[in-house]
Amino acid sequence: MTVLYLEALAAIAASLSILMTMAWLVQQRTGNSGWVDTIWTFSVGVVGAGSALWPVAGASPNARQWLVAGLVAIWSLRLGLHIALRSAEITDDPRYAAFAADWGRDAPRKMFLFLQNQGFGSIPLVFAIFLAARFPDPALRLQDYLGVLILFTGIAGEALADAQLKQFRERPANQGRVCDAGLWRWSRHPNYFFEWLGWLAYPVIAIAPDYGWGFASLLAPLFMYWILVHVTGIPPLEAQMLRSRGDRYRDYQSRTSAFFPLPPQA
Repeated sequence: MTVLYLEALAAIAASLSILMTMAWLVQQRTGNSGWVDTIWTFSVGVVGAGSALWPVAGASPNARQWLVAGLVAIWSLRLGLHIALRSAEITDDPRYAAFAADWGRDAPRKMFLFLQNQGFGSIPLVFAIFLAARFPDPALRLQDYLGVLILFTGIAGEALADAQLKQFRERPANQGRVCDAGLWRWSRHPNYFFEWLGWLAYPVIAIAPDYGWGFASLLAPLFMYWILVHVTGIPPLEAQMLRSRGDRYRDYQSRTSAFFPLPPQA
């Protein structure tokens, strides 16, 4: 069993590395780093679904394997298409553009290493999917349906946050203003919160007292929280918002929770 899991880890790592190399090539050719997140999302979806359906002892995938593969596929399609449509409307992603400006002439090499690190860091996400699909009992349990509910809540919440932000930005009167309507009144990054929430689905499906490997699936929401809150999510985005919105965004920061939805401060 351990050998199978180590083989899965190696295959996941190699697949993500190759796909993020493709993302780097697209970014270098188009100059639009927005496509990086699009390719990353589809990469995690493809590798995740493939790992979920990986045959066990030559047997056909069971109901849980198909369920988990379907969950990651739905997540990937929703988020990937959303990012792709957004990327098609811009010339570059301001977060990655800021990185490239700081890197100077060494930007291509550093971008390659950055994306490889992003692929490497995504291994816990895909491995959590693999572990959830590999739960020893093939019969679906209440936990599996709870995982479905959590993931769909995350997808729905993120889609609603994205739609509210898009609607806000489309109104000419809101040019230069900070969106604090709907979910954005309760969190400065509700889309990130619901993205993180969705990754709790896989530990819920995977964890059980008699399935030790299942506890490793907790690395997925832990990693997603760290990357969104401390690395490529909130920090560069808020730095960009402070540059473009200034005191308006500082005021928004002072009264609105950064991540978890909470009642706004007066």
